[in-house]
Amino acid sequence: MADNNVIMEGVRIIFRNFEGKEGPYNKQGERNFAVLLDDKIANMMAEDGWNVKWLKPREEAEEGEEDQPYLPVSLRYDVFPPHVVLVTSRNRTVLNEDQVEVLDYSDIVNVDLIVRPHNWNVNGKTGIKAYVKTMFVTIEEDELVRKYAAMDDDR
Repeated sequence: MADNNVIMEGVRIIFRNFEGKEGPYNKQGERNFAVLLDDKIANMMAEDGWNVKWLKPREEAEEGEEDQPYLPVSLRYDVFPPHVVLVTSRNRTVLNEDQVEVLDYSDIVNVDLIVRPHNWNVNGKTGIKAYVKTMFVTIEEDELVRKYAAMDDDR
């Protein structure tokens, strides 16, 4: 079992649900996403007990395309609130629980994060669930946002 935080830099995220919206795979209020992993890291984390999963290739996938490993990651503000920062060309903004859902709709260009492990034991089964400790999310701003942000410099 792992007891240490894991630093992940320059990762791609999928299945974004920072709002905690109820859906077929999600209970209302559960904020989460998944980090795509390479095979080597995925196998090491799985051996340590992390909850690594694998996506099956799409039906229209090219021959020889392999399963894609990913790590489900959760955010909870009630026990150990995460430090989530939105990075733009002009500044950094710490996102609180009411603001973090903006990441569901942002054009994300980079994610650096630290996940903390939570060792669980239910009915004799054990594993490690990943929670966000710290996360910096860089977004792409469109031309108008950059244009009008420059107006602030003119004041």
